[in-house]
Amino acid sequence: MELKPLIDSIRNFEGITRKNLIKDVTGLLEETYNISGKTLLGFGDDASALEIGNGQVILMAADGMWGRLMEADPWWAGYCSVLVNVNDIAAMGGIPLGMTNVISTRDKDICSQIMDGINEGVKKFGVPMVGGHVHPDAPYNSLDVSITGIMNVEDLITSCDAQPGHKVLVAIDLDGEIHPQFHLNWDTTTMKSAELVQAQIKAMNEIASKHLVSSGKDISNPGTLGTLGMLLETSNVGATVELELIPRNNDVSWEDWLKLYPGAGFILTAEEDKVQSVIRVLEKVNITTNVVGNITSDKKLYLTSGSDKEVIFDFNTDKITGIR
Repeated sequence: MELKPLIDSIRNFEGITRKNLIKDVTGLLEETYNISGKTLLGFGDDASALEIGNGQVILMAADGMWGRLMEADPWWAGYCSVLVNVNDIAAMGGIPLGMTNVISTRDKDICSQIMDGINEGVKKFGVPMVGGHVHPDAPYNSLDVSITGIMNVEDLITSCDAQPGHKVLVAIDLDGEIHPQFHLNWDTTTMKSAELVQAQIKAMNEIASKHLVSSGKDISNPGTLGTLGMLLETSNVGATVELELIPRNNDVSWEDWLKLYPGAGFILTAEEDKVQSVIRVLEKVNITTNVVGNITSDKKLYLTSGSDKEVIFDFNTDKITGIR
């Protein structure tokens, strides 16, 4: 496959370019966000981690639903608001505790659709929505959800600890379908039992508790390679990845597949002798996991296909979030 057009498409993908503003926003708070002295991890990871004693941390994350998603399907936006937040906690190896939300709308029917989606997500993932706020007179429709999780501090999976020489793994549930109104979503959960969906979340906790990986992120809006790029950026490293080794449902083209937001998908790095243990844990819960490449020290993400090799990101000059 010719890589240059594929890479140009990925570099210009809105799911990636929308992340460019993050450092400009978070940079305004850098001098004060650790004022409590208890912040173990702040900006740049899937969730922040605050120490609470007894060797435990509270994980905190929040996500706002993309306006395009709200317009396409309010029910799906409500459902996804649960999914994306739960996956943020799972990516760190944590157990989700509960969520809160802020809904803004003047349309009671839209609000009802959003809440129906949230209710289905709560039942599917087993994480309660315990509070929030409604703006019933807003001139727009929006949904923002925050989540809290918990885990042992020594088991924490971060996105800033990838090490040169470690293997890059891509883990995705291939058993799914593209959402009919929002083609960038790979739905793997609505048709599955709650037991399996929750087992996928617990599998990441098992990986964390056994210290099988050195870093990880859930695959989100930037897609598979964009998410890997964010992990490399925060870890201040690079990687070489072979395209054809990335797990893919063959009904979807490479260009679309690499941009999709999967219902269950993770980028992980691990020492070579731990790779098979990671694969066994995830494949027990229907998540196909392959070694796709290696972490390097040169701060560049390369994609290869046969004899073709191209740079996707050079983090000496490029940025996704700008957080390192």
